[in-house]
Amino acid sequence: MLTRRAPLSFIKPHFFFSSLTPPAFSTPPPFTTAVSLTPSPPQRKFLYLSPYRSSVRSITAMTAVNNTTTTGDHVVGEWYSMPDLRLRDHRFTVPLDYSLRRPNSPKISLFVREIVTAGNEGKEMPYLLYLQGGPGFGSPRPTESSGWIQKACEQFRLVLMDQRGTGISTPIMTSSMLQFKSAESLADYLTHFRADNIVNDAEFVRLRLVPDAAPWTILGQSFGGFCAVTYLSFAPQGLKQALITGGIPPIADGCTADSVYRACSNQVVSQNEKYYSRFPQDISVVHEAVKYLAESEGGGVLLPSGGILTPRGLQLLGLSGLGSSTGFERLHYMFENVWDPILVPGAPKRISYNFLNAFDNWMDFDAAPLYALLHESIYCQGASSKWSANRIRAEDGGKFDAVQAVKEGRPVLFTGEMIFPWMFDEIHALRPFKDVANKLAEKKDWPPLYNLAALKNNKVPVAAAVYYEDMYVNFKLVTESASQIGGIRLWVTNEYMHSGLRDGAGRVLDHLLGMLNGKKPLF
Repeated sequence: MLTRRAPLSFIKPHFFFSSLTPPAFSTPPPFTTAVSLTPSPPQRKFLYLSPYRSSVRSITAMTAVNNTTTTGDHVVGEWYSMPDLRLRDHRFTVPLDYSLRRPNSPKISLFVREIVTAGNEGKEMPYLLYLQGGPGFGSPRPTESSGWIQKACEQFRLVLMDQRGTGISTPIMTSSMLQFKSAESLADYLTHFRADNIVNDAEFVRLRLVPDAAPWTILGQSFGGFCAVTYLSFAPQGLKQALITGGIPPIADGCTADSVYRACSNQVVSQNEKYYSRFPQDISVVHEAVKYLAESEGGGVLLPSGGILTPRGLQLLGLSGLGSSTGFERLHYMFENVWDPILVPGAPKRISYNFLNAFDNWMDFDAAPLYALLHESIYCQGASSKWSANRIRAEDGGKFDAVQAVKEGRPVLFTGEMIFPWMFDEIHALRPFKDVANKLAEKKDWPPLYNLAALKNNKVPVAAAVYYEDMYVNFKLVTESASQIGGIRLWVTNEYMHSGLRDGAGRVLDHLLGMLNGKKPLF
């Protein structure tokens, strides 16, 4: 159980109950099923009294703000159109640091897009906040009414929030970060961009946007699911119900990154085996590329971006190539273009510019540097990650050593969702921030992201899609965490991969809503 309280913010709970031992949870087989995890009623109450009375008063005052009125910290735009949709932009001015009293904290901008089906602009509808995966990626930019967005707009006013530092919410860019004069000051700034403050921002928005500051429904995808569990921990009073897709985090105190990387290793290997089973010809193609890179001067070749492609860098393609739908196909087609054609007899063999450019675009760290800088910190509470993925990889006995794999004649394994310190040497966009990354990896005093007592006694209806073969969020760790969240219902399926919400054309969202509205009753 967490022993530290959340900092002065909008996310303090008012009432907690004593923790209880949750029921045993047996691992379900790999097929679609629904599971309910509901602990026994609490046996003993105790009152959690917040010492921060001024914060409570500020929340009360905010409930009177009209959701269509422009105020000093909320600017409302005009409605505009896309096919079958009407959209309206909101810009909020929020504190960078909620632990400081509002006049004393630096301010940042938060961008929110409100979406309804065309014709529903004036209709009273409940609100659904979408929490994007990441960390470090902006919310979706819809171009039409389709997929899960279309399904959501059938029942809700959909709220797409660019999480702080992403999209156009005072974005953290490789260029804008250069404004900081020292690694220390930038590292300190970035500590305010985790799930705790994303939830603070969400509450800030809800109190100003939703009529009468009523609770809303949240939908968290991947890292957005992590944020949803933080929301359940510290601000359940703001929630009507919570939907989670591929994103139940490990919730133990300390830093859980080591257990995550160890647990995910077997699934990463399994995804590699599936890939090479689908495309056996790529075993020799990847071998040849690794050998070429290893034998090149400096151990790699220059990338168009200014970085260097090495054998271990090549393995990073597994990050998105192995874990989402169509990833296998995209990876295979990329390797079809790995070599320049020989147009002149006797010309030396070279990796093609097209392949190198595709590698740069695939990595995309220049557009989302927060992902690399904060990835391991999403697992940290009161402890440092100390470059967890790099340490755990050293335990594998060379299983993920690309050069060794070539020498031994076995398939080269691509890596999964892991950030390594050497990436800040080899990826051009990340080089200026190597010292910052090291400071974040060594930081110990990360504030809490979860409250086990609050989660065990949760009263907010929660439905979660759990993907049995998810490469990013380990099934065993998910079930361990879910057993500690009161009242959660799990839909366990291997029909979808981690990108199921996007791939399912509204079916995943519809299934989760059905679990909470009685269409998918307990059985």
